[in-house]
Amino acid sequence: MPKEAETIVFSLGDGCSLADVVVGKTYSGIVQGFATFGTFVYLNNSTKGLIHKSNMMTTHQEGDTILVRVNTIRDNGNIDLQEVIISSYQIQPVVCKKRTVSLGELKSKVGRRVMIEGVIAQVKQTSGPTIFTFIDATGSENGAGFIEAGKRAFPDADQGDVVRASGDVMQRGGQVQIELENITVLKGAEADEVLAGIDRAIDARAEPADIPLLVESEVLEKLRPAMKKIARLIRRAVFTAQPILLRHHADADGICSAVSIEQAVIALINESGGDYDSDYFLFKRAPSKAPFYEIEDIVRDLDYATRDNIRFGQKMPLVLLTDNGSTEEDLPAMKMAKVYGIPMIVFDHHHPDEIVDQYLEAHVNPYHVDGDYGVTAGMLGTEIARLICPSVDRQIRHIAAVAGVADRSEAPERHRYLELSADKFSEEECKRIALALDYIQFYLRFNDGKELIKDILDLNGNHERHLQMVALLEEEANAAITEQVKTCMPHVEHSVLSSGAHLFKIDVEIHAHKFTFPPPGKTCGEVHDRLCQQYVGEPVVTLGFGPDFVVLRSRGVLMNIPQMVRELRDMLPGAGVNGGGHLVVGSIKFVEGMRPEVTARLTEKISEFSIG
Repeated sequence: MPKEAETIVFSLGDGCSLADVVVGKTYSGIVQGFATFGTFVYLNNSTKGLIHKSNMMTTHQEGDTILVRVNTIRDNGNIDLQEVIISSYQIQPVVCKKRTVSLGELKSKVGRRVMIEGVIAQVKQTSGPTIFTFIDATGSENGAGFIEAGKRAFPDADQGDVVRASGDVMQRGGQVQIELENITVLKGAEADEVLAGIDRAIDARAEPADIPLLVESEVLEKLRPAMKKIARLIRRAVFTAQPILLRHHADADGICSAVSIEQAVIALINESGGDYDSDYFLFKRAPSKAPFYEIEDIVRDLDYATRDNIRFGQKMPLVLLTDNGSTEEDLPAMKMAKVYGIPMIVFDHHHPDEIVDQYLEAHVNPYHVDGDYGVTAGMLGTEIARLICPSVDRQIRHIAAVAGVADRSEAPERHRYLELSADKFSEEECKRIALALDYIQFYLRFNDGKELIKDILDLNGNHERHLQMVALLEEEANAAITEQVKTCMPHVEHSVLSSGAHLFKIDVEIHAHKFTFPPPGKTCGEVHDRLCQQYVGEPVVTLGFGPDFVVLRSRGVLMNIPQMVRELRDMLPGAGVNGGGHLVVGSIKFVEGMRPEVTARLTEKISEFSIG
């Protein structure tokens, strides 16, 4: 017989069940309650037995620790216990037989008790239960813990913890949910093993499908590895329930690039078994007024992200910048995002500054592979969206054609995307859609106009409403443009530069309607188009001035607007010059009091560029 000091008392872990209980062994338990015939004892959170009153050795109160020997386990699962008194013993945890089920199996386990292992992706306290979002190698599902209305259940388990959870699988509102009985936070090697398995599986699921491009393109082919990297990061964010915040320039090309990604991400969330409101909590699209990520944007985004992190237990978001994010003008916002550990991805076609890459997880830009802005953000977005979720291919492929005409691309890809979508939309129809997008976004301001934009892009399945909406918006936009240009043209000032290029200037602050469509940038563009028609084949530069800004448009003059901004900033230290855009299309800001000096220096700089 072993000495009493060597006696082993077993402790049944929370993940264990009746199958782990052995007749004849001694266990540590907790007194759960009393009846006339005996005392109920919990061996762990889900396994209990009965000590008949004839087998009690001492008196106890509810919640007391007690040592019991297992006498028998009956066919119906009832456990007969006997109290034992041991003065000296060693506790040995029971290593349970793993019988966990994957989250992907829960739909077939409705009405049954299960145990799962995974990572807590989100903790959301409602006015009733606490909702936990779990992730494992197969997907994500919710569990509901309830103590009392509005009170946090399982407070020791938090977002990011590796856990073992058990409870009954129920169906609520068409969604599977675990009614949680217990959550155990795993530590050390056990947690590392679970986490490593989940990471391996998610990495495999996140790998984009190897599908061909929609059109032949040397530039896009070279960008394929970088586009796949972006798609991989976005897919991983979806599979780990990380919110995605998509910021885009508020013009037609920016909208096209963003909506393509939006359709793909929401489709992937739904295909992955997301809840009915997952796309609301896990994805947000927001337009940016400037063609770069402004401080105003990041402050607003951080405000929402930190609130959601505290209130709903969400992770900090993955920020995706499209049709902006490539230039040094984006740096202040990127630095602020880095303070909060927010990962950032960019795909853009503005001339890039290498300095931004240190703040980015991935960066796709045609200039990286000797391309140019002719491969628009909308084209990039459409191709990346197909990598994120191939099932959206037929739905979104025409968006690349709309983006091409919207940004007046002269790249061969524009014509190839138009040919691809010709059976559904002609080039003229794509132009009308692009104009409708610009018009409605002007009045949406900072709102995404999700369903309105989808109607304009014919993504809602109501083609007749799409046609009516585009026709109406195009008519209103053209009327507004005609009135604005008619008002502006008599005030255009003309000169010829030393390079031989025609330079036109219009003060859009005093010679154009304010606070209405078209805004200054588009007004300058429309005036520029009419001047190009008058001077066919000749180099033309048009400047639209305000009190503290200038909008630039060029045809036939090989300008570099980002370079001019940097040089003017150095030449005029008191002017507060900043801005950017494409090489020949962009805008510059400055302080109002330095407008004459900026105007003069800008004209000199433009005259230095060659004609081509």
